[in-house]
Amino acid sequence: MVSQNQQPGEMAGMNAQTDRNIRIKKAAGPAVADKRIEIVERKGLGHPDSICDGVAEAVAQALCQGYLDTFGKILHFNTDETQLVAGESVTGFGGGTTVSPTRLLIVGRATKEYEGRKFPAEKIALDATHGYLNEHFPELEVGTDIIPDIQLGEGSGDLQDVFGDDDTVPRSNDTSYGVGFAPLTETEKVVKNVEQRLNGTFGASHPEIGQDIKIMAKREDNHIELTVAVAIVDQYVDSLAEYDAILEDVEQFVTSVATEYTDKSITVHTNNADSPDEDSIYLTTTGTSAEMGDDGSVGRGNRANGLITPDRPMSMEASSGKNPVNHVGKIYNLLSTEIAEAVVAEVDGIKQLHLRLVSQIGRPIDEPHVASAEIISEEGVEFDELESEVMAAIDDELADITDLTKRVINGDLSTF
Repeated sequence: MVSQNQQPGEMAGMNAQTDRNIRIKKAAGPAVADKRIEIVERKGLGHPDSICDGVAEAVAQALCQGYLDTFGKILHFNTDETQLVAGESVTGFGGGTTVSPTRLLIVGRATKEYEGRKFPAEKIALDATHGYLNEHFPELEVGTDIIPDIQLGEGSGDLQDVFGDDDTVPRSNDTSYGVGFAPLTETEKVVKNVEQRLNGTFGASHPEIGQDIKIMAKREDNHIELTVAVAIVDQYVDSLAEYDAILEDVEQFVTSVATEYTDKSITVHTNNADSPDEDSIYLTTTGTSAEMGDDGSVGRGNRANGLITPDRPMSMEASSGKNPVNHVGKIYNLLSTEIAEAVVAEVDGIKQLHLRLVSQIGRPIDEPHVASAEIISEEGVEFDELESEVMAAIDDELADITDLTKRVINGDLSTF
């Protein structure tokens, strides 16, 4: 039966045992890949915002594991308010020095006592912070170049009941929403893979490349321009000529990676703000602009799928550092992306799918207030042919929602 409030081209779904409130709608307008202009951005691993995201999530994972080891269950916590206060450095060919350290403030709440037992939340958080920074930033000396400060307020063991028992689905902690989409456009694939590989295989063999890499893509019709900002570590560079040669290598590598994901023409601009005549180039001592006055904050950078996409619907929720049991600001952003990708992989004929999951506080997280999917079908495929398959695929994914929590704790899913 069709609801009186249901719009044309929209299909409602209800599971036999749970009301998942799934709505399927034909999207208006062209797909993002068919628009004349497309903008995509990614802030790399060492960007100050990404540093905050990475540390907040590392702390969250460590707290989860600590709670499981101690109490057999995850208790109430959130560490999604991590802030970075930039430092100051003096750079120069052959090596510079840190003048004023960067300060990293890990802020949030954590249960420190449960059923009469104490829990060392702040020590676990500090150890996780040191571990993450040491693993990912070889030129950044923790305690000298960057100083972490843990300030976790007392969480409440009384909030444990909203998590649910082992055999029940947790209830949403908030009224919020998450957004996901699939498939990625060629431009989105280029941006994501270029940064990851610059900070991966290329960076591994080029220590002069810092981890602070930002990619901005502008696609106009069939041409993609990539503006790439790459922090260069000064101790590995002895002259401007060496600096320029490194940037040439970066441009060649970026172009090579980009052509793996698109046949469109590519132009690469690297460190476009450099003014060598004014002795202004992107040299750093630690590989991140955090040493040069660039502050950071959780949730101010990449969305949960690792991209910043103004041509797509986005949620402003910060995913990193949130509790993965019932915090829908995290769960629904990760889950909506996974559902969109799974549906596109399972159902033939979808050109573009945008999915919004809206929660209602106190409601089981596998029963969203609405799961709204907007679809553009491939040419020659009727929208009506897709509705029932898409609905069934979304319903199946929602039924397995608690598995996502396990994968987040294990570090299998990136939140930025």
